[in-house]
Amino acid sequence: MDPISTSPIKAVLKRMSESVFMGLCDKLGTSQLVAMRRDVMDIRDAVLDHVTTSDDDSLMVSGSYREGFRLKGSDRDFMMWSQKHRVIWDLSQSQYYNTHRHTLILCDCSDSPQGYTLLYLLSPSRNQNIQRTCFRENNRLYISSSKYGKTWSSAVFPDPTPHGPCVSVVLSEDTLELDCALCFVSDFWPCPSSWVDRCQSWPQPHVVDDLVTNGCHFVAIGHTLGHYVHNEWRISFSLAEHKLVCAMNHCQFLTYGLLKLFLREIINNGLGDDDDKLLCSYHMKTAVFWVIQQNTLQHWCPQTLLECFWVCFKLILKWVYEGVCPNFFIPQNNMFLSKVHGEAQHQLFIRLYGLSEKGLAFLLHSPSIRSCIINVLHNPHLSICTDEHTLISEAKFDRELFQHVQEIYAYDSLYIPNLEICMRSLHTIEQMKGLPLLTQYQAVMLQKLTAAVLQKAALLLHMETYTHKNKLRYRADKISCHMLKLAAKFGCISDMLYIAMYFYKTLRYMEALTIIEMSKVKLAKPYVIYIGNVDSEMYTKAVGGHSWSTKMRQAVACNILLENKIHYINELLPEQMSSLQDNLSVLCIPQFILLYMLEIFCYRHVDTRRVQTALDDLHTLVYYDQGQIIPLLSRDISWQILGICQQVTGNLQAALYSFQQSLRQKPHHKIHTATEMRIQGTCH
Repeated sequence: MDPISTSPIKAVLKRMSESVFMGLCDKLGTSQLVAMRRDVMDIRDAVLDHVTTSDDDSLMVSGSYREGFRLKGSDRDFMMWSQKHRVIWDLSQSQYYNTHRHTLILCDCSDSPQGYTLLYLLSPSRNQNIQRTCFRENNRLYISSSKYGKTWSSAVFPDPTPHGPCVSVVLSEDTLELDCALCFVSDFWPCPSSWVDRCQSWPQPHVVDDLVTNGCHFVAIGHTLGHYVHNEWRISFSLAEHKLVCAMNHCQFLTYGLLKLFLREIINNGLGDDDDKLLCSYHMKTAVFWVIQQNTLQHWCPQTLLECFWVCFKLILKWVYEGVCPNFFIPQNNMFLSKVHGEAQHQLFIRLYGLSEKGLAFLLHSPSIRSCIINVLHNPHLSICTDEHTLISEAKFDRELFQHVQEIYAYDSLYIPNLEICMRSLHTIEQMKGLPLLTQYQAVMLQKLTAAVLQKAALLLHMETYTHKNKLRYRADKISCHMLKLAAKFGCISDMLYIAMYFYKTLRYMEALTIIEMSKVKLAKPYVIYIGNVDSEMYTKAVGGHSWSTKMRQAVACNILLENKIHYINELLPEQMSSLQDNLSVLCIPQFILLYMLEIFCYRHVDTRRVQTALDDLHTLVYYDQGQIIPLLSRDISWQILGICQQVTGNLQAALYSFQQSLRQKPHHKIHTATEMRIQGTCH
């Protein structure tokens, strides 16, 4: 029985829908927050596209993170492909390429299931990894998907784990896991395509044109029931799917989010092995796409959210009953064919049908939205405001924005190996700042990227000119100092500490201490945002209503990121080398930890009487902080730095204890090799 159309209490269902809508806004994000997340990701990728040369591999964030979700425990998905290789669908498309620059690959779908293809190498590739993964058939050279995945992933990633068409890489224990799909790209949409003809009502024509113009990808996995399971490639519409999700209104997006929660918290709850999970998030997304395009529902709004969810759920139930889940772009591709069949299909249908008989009451089993439903059941006449702006204060929104900007830079920082690319990056950012369609969120991201590139350029310049003659070194030093000071004007408060590090490295201890004191004063302000902590009232009073550019300069502090391939200060070189050996590119140090460390090092050279006071401050912070200043994942590097400071001041017993404590923390920064080395030095 359909609980939506036959229930005599439609008014209660309407209020329940509104309550769930607001609960999902709080958990998954308001339309403004979701737009911000996407805009910040888009501008970062736009800069990266301009900076990347034809010799570099392209890297694109994909999956739910790119779509705007921030669900805890979700993997970060990437797609990586070679810029020098292009896939074409027929030989006539080869006219658009310079074969001296691009190696062309032709699709051969003649003997593959719908949605899959063999890739035929039209000319020898100069890439040795690709050459080693080819096999010959019918006097043609094809690229094997399984061999390519193994060869490429082992060459690019440390300890890769196969995960469908992706390889999984854990950056650090109990933290972020990356899923990277190694693929090829085509600038052309599969043709002929019935999908374009099907788009009469949704998406809009300009979205369809955009999707078709941007082509598709091919990921390294074959159909399990095909003739060439180890050699076929699956056609991927990941970029198109991202654009379709962005074309949804917020109720449609939250319906998709509710289906993801339903999948995680009810259907797959307690199923640990991926082989036991017959349904995945991709099936949920496909259902929403079909329901929107087929105009099954006239209105997608807060008052009808549960009705929208129910229609999507019933479509999934129908698919499971029939054993057919049609791909949205290639309907002939049945995505249930290899997994949802036989006894497994029968058991899944029984379970889903049992849920359908309970009606929407089964959503009470979802911890994320249970309270939203119970509140209305306890008070059927409850009045619910569906204005999203009432959910989030200015301070709360700004906190997420700045955290997101910092997180993107921490994990997805621009690849800038030399000064030439630094200059190219700055030129690209400068051009983008003048774009008429630039959003305010993207402007903040560009501002942070400007500061980051200037800091990197300053340090790279110093490293390259350190052994040069005095006159050239003097000029380079002046330029480096200017760039670091300029970066502090573009960036946040804690960016001043990069100047202090540089002054300490170049033996200007008093100048470094002056910067440290200025930083202390600014960081002590009660309205400063740091790792999610902020006094909302004080923040609003101090900078409320100001531009985000002003807020970032005056009221935001971030962790200090030290790229392990750049030499900052001698005292942290062992930690950087240890982390780099374990394929971690960045050390992320809490601002006050770095501040006290620099203060101790500087006072050792200019005023030894004040060293102990600074050491006591660092000791107190590391011992007694409850996550307000030192994030859990930074405990290892924080204990390590305390030990280093104790070691250089002669307190070897305390240093030994600190190093041992560093080893007991979650090894987020992969510095255990450096810690063990320092323990040996302390003991001897």
